[in-house]
Amino acid sequence: MANDKTRIDILIGEHAQNLSERLQAHRAQLFPPDAKRTLRKFTSGEVADLLGVKDAYLRKLHLDGKGPSPEIRTGGRRYYSPEDIQALRDYLEVGAKSPGTYLPGRREGDHLQVITVINFKGGSGKTTTAAHLAQKLALDGYRVLGIDLDPQASLSALHGFQPEFDLLDGGTLYDAIRYEDPVPLKNVIQKTYFTNLDLIPGNLDLMEFEHDTPRALAQRDGNLFFTRVGDALADVEGEYDVVVVDCPPQLGFLTMSALSAATSVLVTVHPQMLDVMSMCQFLLMTSNLLGVVAEAGGDMSYDWMRYVITRYEPGDGPQNQMVSFMRSMFGENVLNHPVLKSTAISDAGLTKQTLYEVEKAQFTRTTYERAMESLNAVNGEIEGLIQQAWGREHGA
Repeated sequence: MANDKTRIDILIGEHAQNLSERLQAHRAQLFPPDAKRTLRKFTSGEVADLLGVKDAYLRKLHLDGKGPSPEIRTGGRRYYSPEDIQALRDYLEVGAKSPGTYLPGRREGDHLQVITVINFKGGSGKTTTAAHLAQKLALDGYRVLGIDLDPQASLSALHGFQPEFDLLDGGTLYDAIRYEDPVPLKNVIQKTYFTNLDLIPGNLDLMEFEHDTPRALAQRDGNLFFTRVGDALADVEGEYDVVVVDCPPQLGFLTMSALSAATSVLVTVHPQMLDVMSMCQFLLMTSNLLGVVAEAGGDMSYDWMRYVITRYEPGDGPQNQMVSFMRSMFGENVLNHPVLKSTAISDAGLTKQTLYEVEKAQFTRTTYERAMESLNAVNGEIEGLIQQAWGREHGA
């Protein structure tokens, strides 16, 4: 009798190959190979909001020939590129009454902020949160490095990288933290189409660190695994204000090394009972393992740790109960503002974009503004925590 069973390794391999080719074709359709992915231009109203000034003031600067010249479109509407926004920040900072008004990043004596975004359970909005945070900080004038530490590489995909085509010869953080012949971190940093935002993309190579570390521990070669991310970041410490690390949805050696390098921790939580139960297990495991790291000499002190409620639906009664439960349990460690569940955010993701990238006209006005207000409120809270960690009030 013939064996009609399917070899699963062959079937999975065929599916992976077909899916990869289809995704590559999809990317080529959205962003042709000979086209450089660029960020849209922003309306003068959007730029005024980012800078904290009046639109009329930007108009006056333009008429007076001061600062960058915007693109003028139909009806006299003014549009600014990301480079123009940064040039405006540089120009306005010179005449600002207090330092940091338009360039809010580090000053002398401020330490690099390394924010790890973590959760054990997939679907909590971890990558979406990390991407929008990194991009908003960049738009706000911070020098930002994003690190995709998830082998699934979703953060990389959002910024135009398809690992199986773009990272054939390495190029992830693994190259800089591996135990044998590590490369300088600057060798794996990629520029993005966002002014002020660089990225270290990820791919399956990152899993090698999970395989190499037990061997290194067994050999006791003196290379402490939990110091490797921090040691690598030290090489570029002076070039950035904030590092945003999108951790994998597991508590392995990569995540523990990232947590050891972190100055702050952001835990994403979808307010459903199963998700909160999963988070409970994650927190117990994290506490136990990081306790071991601390005993081995790791620095487990943080400027802040916060839970951010994601994919929140205000009209959902059970979700509201779960949010109230979390606030009663964790108090001020839960961010005041949640990230709302929005079709605008999910629809933008279909084209590998964030809400900061897409045009407002692609959505109904209320849907877009509601989602944007939610994201800006959350990111504004986090920016305030960054400023407090540097010993100053937000905007001071």
